[in-house]
Amino acid sequence: MDLKNFTPQQVRNFSIIAHIDHGKSTLSDRLLEYTGTLSDRVRHEQFLDKLQVEKERGITVKAQTASMIYEYQGQQYILNLIDTPGHVDFSYEVSRSLYACQGALLLVDASQGVEAQTMANFYLAFDQDLTIIPVINKVDMATANVERALKELDKLFDYKPEEVLKASGKAGIGIQEILGAVITRIPAPEVNPNSPLKALLFDSWFDDYRGVVCLIAVHDGHIRKGDMVTLAQTGNSYEVLELGIMYPDQTPMDALYAGQVGYVITGMKTVKEARVGDTVYHTKKPVPPFPGFKPAKPVVFAGIYPVESTEFELLRDAIEKLTLNDASVTTEKKTSPALGLGFRCGFLGLLHMEVFKQRLEQEYNLSVIATAPSVLYKVKLEHNKQIIDIENPSEFPEPSQIEEILEPIITATIIVPKNYLGNIITLCEEKRGKQISLTYLDEDRIILKYRLPLAEVATDFYDRLKSVSAGYASFDYEESGYEPADLIKMDILLNGKAVDALSCIVHEDKAYYIGRDLVSRLRQVIPRQLFEVAIQAAIGSKIIARESVSALRKDVTAKCYGGDISRKRKLLEKQKEGKKRMKQVGNVEVPQEAFLTILKR
Repeated sequence: MDLKNFTPQQVRNFSIIAHIDHGKSTLSDRLLEYTGTLSDRVRHEQFLDKLQVEKERGITVKAQTASMIYEYQGQQYILNLIDTPGHVDFSYEVSRSLYACQGALLLVDASQGVEAQTMANFYLAFDQDLTIIPVINKVDMATANVERALKELDKLFDYKPEEVLKASGKAGIGIQEILGAVITRIPAPEVNPNSPLKALLFDSWFDDYRGVVCLIAVHDGHIRKGDMVTLAQTGNSYEVLELGIMYPDQTPMDALYAGQVGYVITGMKTVKEARVGDTVYHTKKPVPPFPGFKPAKPVVFAGIYPVESTEFELLRDAIEKLTLNDASVTTEKKTSPALGLGFRCGFLGLLHMEVFKQRLEQEYNLSVIATAPSVLYKVKLEHNKQIIDIENPSEFPEPSQIEEILEPIITATIIVPKNYLGNIITLCEEKRGKQISLTYLDEDRIILKYRLPLAEVATDFYDRLKSVSAGYASFDYEESGYEPADLIKMDILLNGKAVDALSCIVHEDKAYYIGRDLVSRLRQVIPRQLFEVAIQAAIGSKIIARESVSALRKDVTAKCYGGDISRKRKLLEKQKEGKKRMKQVGNVEVPQEAFLTILKR
């Protein structure tokens, strides 16, 4: 197969977008099989989900690319398919993938209908002016309701029933129609084969044997093995050691031409060199770079520490390699008084954080501790009106220096059956949410929009949402700036001394309940000492909750038998004095479990 025979008019670049679990990966499998890209020998379910975490959880975490050769009406075409994640936490992966496409298949599950991330992904593609082909998937299921899905597509996105394709990834229904629609409806890439090379680097990953593998979409010109290329952002130059297309795995070729999508290996060694969104050009023929991608803004922060402090170097290497595969994670080195050396990482959401931790454990055999997620607050100072960013309670200024505290807010879209509406509204009110709108999607389902503080969503909101709606509610959110809030720093005192690592930032209305809960949990994990330990939660100088761990006592009166009671009393008084002195001098030994109790709240 020679790629030179394909003109840009014979190339189609498209991706599949949908809500989580609407069958993107299964449909991708059928497309690859139908076009003969996947042979029966290598066939297995969810072929494009390469990571162990993806197979276990049944979700796509990383966008994957595969090229297919398909003959339509006597003409051969190259179809470059990019399978994207569906979960809101990975929308950065989706937006990057769409940048390399001219069209997208919008999948809707026939039994579930349009869900929150279906809408979010539709608008992502719509904002980039892509041609969107609506497809109703899973039409062969017993619970399929195609009529309802058609009405929702018409109501929300103005798609007439005749424009919508019906398919089933599992049963292989409608695959031919989808491939035909991709060729007839999606435009060929607008490129210039005769201009100097200009290519977009839209993804990269680390290969243990060959270094960094870059995925590029060639916009103008062509790139051959042996060419010297330069990356615009870093200015570094490399020789192209190997290039080719993902057919479906890495298949080497002599060259890639305008409009085509493929991989390039140049022997890069480190993460920093392959910046996603960078422009690749021939070293001697510079071209104006692409605008690049908006860097992903982390919204949830957590500390990641090795369980064994000796494994810090291993953890650092693993995080470096993983951040190459996932450019949206930010990392910085941190030292915790409780957990030693580790990293403070920023993630796009809670699932993103869980998946990152799981990949560290599975792919690099590390045992790590992840602390409770926190968010980035902004504090406006009284004296110079300066605004500072704070993500750690220990950096909190004194209350007298603070004019106001701003917390991050999100706009949440929740789609829920009307039977569960009351539960969802109660949950959102409890999380300090403000309702923006309530509209009917059809006679049975409602779209709710809420403004919610990110800190309230960052802990257990998603789990609670699923449990109060019996799993039927779907949830999507976008950032919506900062708002002033009544937040305070709560300290945990052990025998009157504040322990920095245990302090947290809480809302004024909830401080009493959180404080009471924390001190009662700490009481169970702090071991008894030879003196009484007072555990207190305090705001400023005001104590709001207290528990005591009683002292271990030796029976000092054991040696007294008979005789006067005053002898026993004298010994007990002496012991009491000793305990009092010990309490003033003695340090409370705080075990690691105590820190984890707080950090994993």
